[in-house]
Amino acid sequence: MSGMKYFIKTFGCAANEADSERIAAYYQARGYTPAASVNEADDVVINTCMIRESAENRVYGLVHNLSQLKIPASPAGRENSNLKIIITGCMVGMAVREKSGKMLKALKRKMPAVDEFLPIEEVGFDYAPIRTRTHHAWIPISNGCNNFCTFCVVPFTRGREISRPFEDIIAECKDLARKGHTHITLVGQNVNSYGADLILGEKNVHVMRDADGKKYFSESILLRGKKVRPTYVTHLGRMRIPTLFPLLLSELVKIKGLASIDFISSNPWDFSDELIETIAGNPKISRHIHLPVQSGDSEVLRRMNRWYSSEQYLALVKKIKKSIPDATISTDIIVGFPGETEKQFLNTVSLVKDVGFTKAYIAMYSDRPMTAAHKAYIDHVPHEEKKRRWMVLEEMINKKNLRAGTYK
Repeated sequence: MSGMKYFIKTFGCAANEADSERIAAYYQARGYTPAASVNEADDVVINTCMIRESAENRVYGLVHNLSQLKIPASPAGRENSNLKIIITGCMVGMAVREKSGKMLKALKRKMPAVDEFLPIEEVGFDYAPIRTRTHHAWIPISNGCNNFCTFCVVPFTRGREISRPFEDIIAECKDLARKGHTHITLVGQNVNSYGADLILGEKNVHVMRDADGKKYFSESILLRGKKVRPTYVTHLGRMRIPTLFPLLLSELVKIKGLASIDFISSNPWDFSDELIETIAGNPKISRHIHLPVQSGDSEVLRRMNRWYSSEQYLALVKKIKKSIPDATISTDIIVGFPGETEKQFLNTVSLVKDVGFTKAYIAMYSDRPMTAAHKAYIDHVPHEEKKRRWMVLEEMINKKNLRAGTYK
């Protein structure tokens, strides 16, 4: 492989960015070196996102453009190119999990120029990621999600939530600190449920979460040679899941050289009192908390399969700010979810005013294959109305904070 070069194009979230660092390590272990652009690359790897249709369409467009480089005497000037196009990430994750094989066949029909569809699981954690920043590092602590919000494809693109071993995370962070990294961001689809599968077993989390879980939970588990008590998340009067996330944070703050620890992303219904206390008691842990709300209307939240009401979300924010006075909150919001009325949208506007978000990732609802919303609801809110609602919230949150200098 001497002399071969690779180029990685990443779409999507922090989890995809972290995955791309592992893909880079995977290639360099095989003797490849990074290319400055696609024109210099032998292998172009596209790490895909499917959270919105627009992200998916950008992948199709990029593959089409790259396919022109394979044409002899192409305008790009690469005659008889041996360029190899590899697709990985969420699009491949969903396709390989769709048991009939129809989705993978459809991808191959749509992108005939692609040479390989690489499941991200095949990359694994065998090689240390190639970090793209000098002092900051993304640290994946879990992959996948168990929550099945009706609009979300993540459980289908990444599968059930699987936590990395506690010791592996600690060891990686210690090594990073020794190498001069001072800031880390823990990454997972729902970081504050980290460890539930390690305690209960991957296949038991749903069973015990949906039952009266208290009888299943142990008072303590053996961790790092000591008996420790996990945090038990209580929701709607039930012991929902055990989590090791507060314990993980408590261990990470002890690592010399680490100046700050951040995490993304958190589900409101798993944000325990113990987690709030851990953050409040450790100044190394970021005071900026990303807490997706998705909607400020309780009926819309119910149809989204979000496990809280707007009132419960506001109560959680107040509890966080009471214990952590300097806390700031960012969020995710979807406008135009099927059935969302003007009155329900205005409930979101009201919640936004009450919380005072410093930043919001606002999305117009996008119908996604395999999701419950795709099967159960009609996407009838016109695009023009979605755009108007998007602009209202964009002005209220992001543009307002940019002008005030408080956008984070």
